[in-house]
Amino acid sequence: MKIAIVCYPTFGGSGVVATELGIALANRGHEIHFITYKQPVRLELLGERIHFHEVNVPEYPLFHYQPYELALSSKLVDTIKLYGIELLHVHYAIPHAYAGYMAKKMLEEEGIYVPMITTLHGTDITLVGRHPFYKPAVTFSINKSDVVTSVSENLKQSTLNLFDIKKEIEVVPNFIDKRKYGMPITDCQRALMAKDEERIVTHISNFRQVKRIPDVIHIFHKIQEQIPAKLVMVGDGPEKEGAEQLCAELGIEDKVLFLGNSNEVDRILCFSDLFLLPSQSESFGLAALEAMINRVAVVSSNAGGIPEVNRQGVTGYLSDVGNVDEMASNALKILKDDATLEKFKDNAAKAALDFDILKVLPLYEAIYEKAFAERHQN
Repeated sequence: MKIAIVCYPTFGGSGVVATELGIALANRGHEIHFITYKQPVRLELLGERIHFHEVNVPEYPLFHYQPYELALSSKLVDTIKLYGIELLHVHYAIPHAYAGYMAKKMLEEEGIYVPMITTLHGTDITLVGRHPFYKPAVTFSINKSDVVTSVSENLKQSTLNLFDIKKEIEVVPNFIDKRKYGMPITDCQRALMAKDEERIVTHISNFRQVKRIPDVIHIFHKIQEQIPAKLVMVGDGPEKEGAEQLCAELGIEDKVLFLGNSNEVDRILCFSDLFLLPSQSESFGLAALEAMINRVAVVSSNAGGIPEVNRQGVTGYLSDVGNVDEMASNALKILKDDATLEKFKDNAAKAALDFDILKVLPLYEAIYEKAFAERHQN
């Protein structure tokens, strides 16, 4: 099948999932066309079955904000016609589903019918989508999609509660590819990050307010008061500067490493003992899942879809949002004893296999086939 995928090309979860999905589909024989404003960060190789089409937005002084949705719709029309695209899969409701619907209507004028699958990832619903300015457009875009999927049961329920949705929403969880983690990393170089007796705690995110970065720092501050430890912070965003300042105020700047964005997350996680995710909300918790497949225990909030991934007392612990004291106490339960730490690490890796891409991919393929078969009935 020839499939066009529209996503954000950044380090965020939705872009990573969309890119990994496209690569996996190409490996199964599908022809994949990524359509976005720059090449996705996880898309390293283009080839016979993987293509990238850049959306260029011409600058006109008339526009205070350049019309990306218009440019994307036009690019979709051109690409679908030129390459004979049979199905459109958009990730993120706004602006992608909105632009996809406009492209569909333009194509229908020429007798071309392409089904559109919309995958909801989180902030397109819980943050952007619920804003009064965007809510009507989000509702319209979801209801006009041929198929709607959500990455967690929690996000599905949030969508149904927040919007007047007429479409059925199918839950297809986020995933990891266990084959990428089957071989140990030989150059893990843990000694570059910490001493042998120090535990390594890691946090990976876009450093936005919803991630509660100060909580990460305060939890670690309490951990290092009890045991030797280092904190590795991966990512970049508006909260990073404040986090660095907070570390200095607490006198732990020498125990915290800020590494910025990285394409080598698995190399960082290979020497990690514990992953912190105290977010205000998470539609799924993909960062936690990536930690788990790398044998890293998780201490997190119980917000959103995280409890669908992190299992209380098995892969780690869950606490109410903002309960820094309990999160620190749970972290110490895991980290103080070698045997306990190894048990949680093993449990985390085993639980992560439930989300292997080889289990999730057939769910998407079944949705594609059904939508393609029904394309002339709507």
